[in-house]
Amino acid sequence: MRFEELPTPCYVVDEGLVEKNLQILSGVIKRTGCKIILAQKAFSMYKMYPLVAEYLHGTTASGLFEARLGYEEMGKENHVFAPAYRDDEIDEIAEICDHIIFNSFSQLEKFKDKVLQAGKKVGLRINPECSTQDGHDIYDPCATGSRFGVTREQFRPELLEGVSGLHFHTLCQQNSDDLAKTLEAVEEKFGEWLPQMEWINFGGGHHITREDYNIPLLEECIKKMQEKYGLEVYLEPGEAVALNAGYLITTVLDTMKNGIDIAIVDTSASCHMPDVLEMPYRPPLFNSGEVGEKPFLYRLGGQTCMAGDVIGDYSFDQPLKHGDRLVFGDMAIYSMVKNTTFNGMALPAIAIKHKDGDCQIVREFGYQDFKMRLS
Repeated sequence: MRFEELPTPCYVVDEGLVEKNLQILSGVIKRTGCKIILAQKAFSMYKMYPLVAEYLHGTTASGLFEARLGYEEMGKENHVFAPAYRDDEIDEIAEICDHIIFNSFSQLEKFKDKVLQAGKKVGLRINPECSTQDGHDIYDPCATGSRFGVTREQFRPELLEGVSGLHFHTLCQQNSDDLAKTLEAVEEKFGEWLPQMEWINFGGGHHITREDYNIPLLEECIKKMQEKYGLEVYLEPGEAVALNAGYLITTVLDTMKNGIDIAIVDTSASCHMPDVLEMPYRPPLFNSGEVGEKPFLYRLGGQTCMAGDVIGDYSFDQPLKHGDRLVFGDMAIYSMVKNTTFNGMALPAIAIKHKDGDCQIVREFGYQDFKMRLS
């Protein structure tokens, strides 16, 4: 099947572009000896896991179901972190995960022995209280009142027996200068305990495969922790694995006018690309321009009843009409992992664009996928 023959709406993940990102990450691994694992919260298309497994060391999860997915479909190192673990899930987590990272000393005291008896590694998430976000408090784990990680004030070194590593995650779509700044705070507040650790996890949010990312500085940060403290270093990017490697194809269903030309498409910001509203941001759209750049301006909106289900304002060379196909970029990450069937919206199909240009639909959804989530 060719790209232009795919049904809409449809997520399409480009195999060649994913591999290009993986090769960049593999270069960091080869030059530094660090370990990089896939954060499934950003990208969980397990049909691509065999390719990912050729380059990375495994997966990391935010709970039991993601952990099961990584265990079943990747079968390599399997890490997990959650703000708190359920009593009825911890046994399975300890069975299928290699590194179990706790968010507090109370969780550590409650479950540490169980994890150690299973022969798995115990980690503790720390909060270096070093905010490097730029106006996105919703994504700032170091914001005042954050529920993520133990601060220096709450740190209890007398309970560290059995803990082999520390974990921090403070970044979101950021460059390595913010990592370097964060590491200074980590050393300042927790440096005295680093020599007794075996490993450190830098978390995610590293936009390593972005064109302007400073990879040499990242590698300096990795080597510093290796050489100064003898630590094995983990990174767990999610976005970087599939950054700019996916598309969302949609079709124009209708056009109207209300102070501005409006086009209704068969996808939804609310249901199919929720980060457009949560971040918020304006997703790239092929063959379009900024407001005022091209002669015909349209506000693109979805089919749901929510007034704010608006993707953004885009300009075009020609007027839009019913049946026009529009292709959004950078839609492999935080899209299919976060989508919903609100209003009974159909979920987009999922396809792979292979390196030879051929496209393969790997999953389609229908009414039963909507109904099964209700009762």
